[in-house]
Amino acid sequence: MKFALCNEIMKEYEIEKQFEIAADIGFDALEIAPFTLNDWVQEITEEQKQRIRQASEDTGVAAAGIHWLLVGPTGLHITDPDPEVRAKTAAYCEDLVKFGLEIGATYEVVGSPGQRARKDGITYDQCWEWFKEAMAASAQVEGAENFKVCIEPLAVSTDNNFLFNHYEVVKMCQEIGLPNVGVILDTYSGLQTESDLPEAIRETGDLLMHYHCNDLNKRAPGWGDTDFRPMMQALLDIDYQGYCSIEVFDFEPDPEEHARVGLETLKQAVADAS
Repeated sequence: MKFALCNEIMKEYEIEKQFEIAADIGFDALEIAPFTLNDWVQEITEEQKQRIRQASEDTGVAAAGIHWLLVGPTGLHITDPDPEVRAKTAAYCEDLVKFGLEIGATYEVVGSPGQRARKDGITYDQCWEWFKEAMAASAQVEGAENFKVCIEPLAVSTDNNFLFNHYEVVKMCQEIGLPNVGVILDTYSGLQTESDLPEAIRETGDLLMHYHCNDLNKRAPGWGDTDFRPMMQALLDIDYQGYCSIEVFDFEPDPEEHARVGLETLKQAVADAS
């Protein structure tokens, strides 16, 4: 099991400093939110991409993945009733994969509840097919055979109204039927939407390609009351070899201390579960 830090917690810092801090604390990787570089992924410059690759090489901290994919750009919606909007959004999603490949990432997290929301008058089945089509297209970008497209079930509290739990996302991944399409589970959402989050991890099994760690208070592990030992035990039970990324939604604490306590808490939870 490896540990990553979602970089928006340090978005005020230059990218080199973000990698240096992650290395000093002991993270294996950073997970990059494209909006921390530019609102539109196509406008992220070659210089910015090279700086990420160089910082990763200099520190030994991988640029493991990308997330918060549709924060920033406007006018995009994966399940919009307008086919032109859907086509534009699907093409943008493919450009996100290309960006991930260019910085050396190996996965993306597809959450973005606002840009996948089921609009009035649209059926669940319509949303299902449109979303599935976009995810399949992303997974089949040239050169992305080993790049994981991870679909995230989300809680209503994230303003989500489509794809809430592992049952739905596992079914979608099975219908897509591509080896690089899988599930990401998130502690904050999973504790709200799953009847038993550790059991959901076990049931997802080999389709679990990524995991997010956050407390119900929207901070990192160790900053609230969530006990991460049952989730870490479940990950060990399925021999999970991917990244556990710390993702926060409350940015009030000092970012370095916030991340340091989070990583210490997760490592202790794994030790206690082992």
